[in-house]
Amino acid sequence: MSMIDPLGDMLTRIRNALMRRRTSVVTPASKLRQRVLDVLLEEGYIRGYSESLDADGFKQFEIELKYYEGAPVISEIKRVSKPGRREYSKARDLPLVQNGLGIAIVSTPRGVMSDASARAQNVGGEILCHIS
Repeated sequence: MSMIDPLGDMLTRIRNALMRRRTSVVTPASKLRQRVLDVLLEEGYIRGYSESLDADGFKQFEIELKYYEGAPVISEIKRVSKPGRREYSKARDLPLVQNGLGIAIVSTPRGVMSDASARAQNVGGEILCHIS
């Protein structure tokens, strides 16, 4: 089975696990996924993640989801730039997610970072997803 949008797949797995109130979710490993997870960890949206091998010996991430008073910390997780329709933005045009309450994860020439970090470093890039 080929996967067209690995990042979209990971976000969907997280969204589904949160709806089921799971404590963790497993997703295949990739560098892009790892960088997005690093930003989620940095911004406090997940407890953490660890790398392991699945039954076939492929690397995978186990993502520990975060809840606050029983409610998921992530209320919305949405893919913005899709394989068929990429979304790019200059540093000064980066959107505010929920008036700054949420974050946008941006893939810039300096790496994957939150919209706030991208603004601070004055770099634009591809808007991967919105999280609030």
